[in-house]
Amino acid sequence: MLYNVLKLLHVLSIVVWIGGMVFAHFFLRPAALSLEPAQRITLMHGALQRFFGAVLVAVIVVLGSGVWMIGRVAKETVQAGLPFNMPLSWHIMAGLGVLMMLIFGHIRFALFKRLSRAVAAQDWPAGGAALASIRTWVGINLGLGVAIIACTLLLV
Repeated sequence: MLYNVLKLLHVLSIVVWIGGMVFAHFFLRPAALSLEPAQRITLMHGALQRFFGAVLVAVIVVLGSGVWMIGRVAKETVQAGLPFNMPLSWHIMAGLGVLMMLIFGHIRFALFKRLSRAVAAQDWPAGGAALASIRTWVGINLGLGVAIIACTLLLV
């Protein structure tokens, strides 16, 4: 039962993370383009601040639950007297997932910090530049997330 609960939390955390990136990238940002720079950058800062807080929790849940689930399967396999060979899809999921977490760390703790400083100083050109960098890296992370989902579902 614990395995199933952790798997559910793992998947729900990924839904929040990937779904949030889709929403911000394809819906919120284009709609915000109709606003003046000060309003647009302030809106995006507020939305991203809340989203990045949720993603930070999601990253912790994904990492913790993923490590625990792999460890549990490995332990049970070895206890049954069999060698543990992690499937290719799990290697891809784990490797790209860690890469996504590192990219998120860069977005949250470097790029978002630049955006926050620009908003505090009302430096809208710097805020726009920070948002452009965030958008680029979010797009990369979104692509990685979709690749992970595809590999996990198609490489069985």
